[in-house]
Amino acid sequence: MKVLILALCVTYVASRDTTSLKWNEWKNTHGKSYASHEEMKRQLIWEKNLRVVTQHNYEYDEGLHTYTMAMTKFADLENDEFNTMYLASMPADRKNELVCKKQTIDKFAQNPTTVDWRTQGYVTPVKNQLQCGSCWAFSATGSLEGQHFAKTKKLVSLSEQQLIDCSTKQGDLGCGGGYPDWAFAYINQVGGIESETNYPYEAKNDVCRFNVSEVAATLTGCVDITPDSETQLEKAVGSIGPVSVLIDASHISFQLYGSGIYYEQQCSSSPASLDHGVLAVGYGADNGQEYWMVKNSWGEGWGKLGGYIKMAKNKNNNCGIATQASYPIV
Repeated sequence: MKVLILALCVTYVASRDTTSLKWNEWKNTHGKSYASHEEMKRQLIWEKNLRVVTQHNYEYDEGLHTYTMAMTKFADLENDEFNTMYLASMPADRKNELVCKKQTIDKFAQNPTTVDWRTQGYVTPVKNQLQCGSCWAFSATGSLEGQHFAKTKKLVSLSEQQLIDCSTKQGDLGCGGGYPDWAFAYINQVGGIESETNYPYEAKNDVCRFNVSEVAATLTGCVDITPDSETQLEKAVGSIGPVSVLIDASHISFQLYGSGIYYEQQCSSSPASLDHGVLAVGYGADNGQEYWMVKNSWGEGWGKLGGYIKMAKNKNNNCGIATQASYPIV
């Protein structure tokens, strides 16, 4: 019996040593450091998330999921903490909802099978919104960057900070949330948007410093795609370019996404549940499973696809990707 107890103790110590080694490796990889009183709390959360990821990936190997999870840079956060820090509470007041015209997209009799606007110069590198609920601004600039390139053949990184600081009259709340539609309305009303270089990102609300003489891109209006229609979204992405979309990103599976085609049964497609603005830059299929290629704004280190995520396509509008989609007219 003493031998058995000793063996169990040795096994436990070895397991703890391995876990601590992985914890330290993860901290080094993501440049994490904590105050002494915070370290244990973060490690315990990280270990809990590690168990979630390990179990999910075991089930993935068994064919039960279409995507993997990973110990991303957000693995030291509880899911509710993460949602508060990185997702946006979309403004409830939709008095400006009809800023974009409703339009049926019918560019193709038969849509292209695969589209990836990254390969055609329409998409800037993945950006990082940091701890600011400004995803809506990144979604808006991404779509306008694509349409500006389509017209001028010049890819210019546009200023999210200008939208954060200046589009409050249209209803946006800076780091507190907003809508790409309202960002498009603001850009149209003031005569344009500056470049990222001229008006750099700060990840906080600041005083509006827009200089119309430094405009880098303009638009003349915007289009709201037929709500809840992935067919219409496909026509828009396939024929026009990157499209701004809002999704439900509130689940631990999204926080810790790794690779593969993301399908979350608990996702909602209700407008009230949409909490993250992203950019649909294409679509395709892996082994017969269709996906949307989506650009996120959490840096290239999120997930294993360089800051992108493949989201399930034609799966009953999973996570609401087609619920509120729009793009600018240039």
